[in-house]
Amino acid sequence: MAVAEAHRTPCAQCGADLRFAPGQTQLVCDHCGHVQDIPGAAPRRKARALGEIPLARGLANDLPDGDTEEVRSTTCPNCGAVVEFQGASHAAECPFCATPVVVDTGTRRRIKPQALVPFALTEPQAHDALTKWLGGLWFAPNGLLDYTRKGRAMAGIYVPFWTFDAATASQYTGQRGEAYYETRTVTVNVKGRAEQRQEQVRKIRWYPAAGRVSRDFDDVMVMASTSLPERLGNDLTPWDLARLEAYAPEFLSGFQAEGYTVALADGHQTARAQMARVIESDVRRDIGGDEQRIHTLTTRHADETFRHVLLPVWTAAYKYNGKSYRFLVNGQTGEVQGERPYSWWKIGFAVLAVAAVVAVAVYLNGGTEIGGTIPLPDWLN
Repeated sequence: MAVAEAHRTPCAQCGADLRFAPGQTQLVCDHCGHVQDIPGAAPRRKARALGEIPLARGLANDLPDGDTEEVRSTTCPNCGAVVEFQGASHAAECPFCATPVVVDTGTRRRIKPQALVPFALTEPQAHDALTKWLGGLWFAPNGLLDYTRKGRAMAGIYVPFWTFDAATASQYTGQRGEAYYETRTVTVNVKGRAEQRQEQVRKIRWYPAAGRVSRDFDDVMVMASTSLPERLGNDLTPWDLARLEAYAPEFLSGFQAEGYTVALADGHQTARAQMARVIESDVRRDIGGDEQRIHTLTTRHADETFRHVLLPVWTAAYKYNGKSYRFLVNGQTGEVQGERPYSWWKIGFAVLAVAAVVAVAVYLNGGTEIGGTIPLPDWLN
């Protein structure tokens, strides 16, 4: 993963660094309290021409200079995240696993973000959401909640995503299955005696099917980071992409931006696979009947475009028994996802407690076999 870039915007009043105020369109100076608007933020929200780029040009590395930029970045030696730096900054802590990283000396040209969703949650709000989520975990180590109660600051980072648009037309052949039932007589054993009974047997009558379906896809999202477990990043949904803003570095003031580590071509293949699953569902609905078989399915993609967008995530890393665990909070909605450690001492004591309850129940029952079962907690099932 590339190390995140810190964007600096000086205060017009005192020269100190300004930071973006989540949920607003303003920059705030923590030194003198001066507030200034992000240039063009209000009209930008109304104008939704947010840089859709023809996919073919992106895949051919045939983009104009305005769609690319030179960045300084480094790769986290622990989790692989790419953090990008700006200005004279040379060192930072990886926002995903808390490993110290130092910026590379070289630069690289990358596709510039076309849009971003600004942070809506402040760090205290994200911290509260994480604390509540952690408080609901069974068998978490005591130090985990202590970690949040100590008020350790979370890192705000913009995570890269690709979005893809396409108009698709698909042609298919297959079969439509219509269910019907036949009655048959079977012999069953009832208390040692053979008895004959009738039962209904479901069968399928198949008919040939062929046809066409079409669908326009808008903003199929693919996480462009390999530093985060795919499940964690994808489960931070939903994202309200209607709140996208055209990219402006002022929104990154006080935050970091992760560089993409999933190439555009790889992201496109993942998006195509997502589209294919939707198209298959469309085909099955078009075939109809009770069951469907798809023999051939050919899809043509047209008007394909893409965007590189940044989405806001608050992150925290917790180390337990030598392993780093990551927690993510959606900076727009407050949805929490994370890896979690288990306290095996707590689990062991819980198992012993359940065993003690069972032993007492047996004793009170006179030492004979207990009728029925004793329900166990969900976490032991």
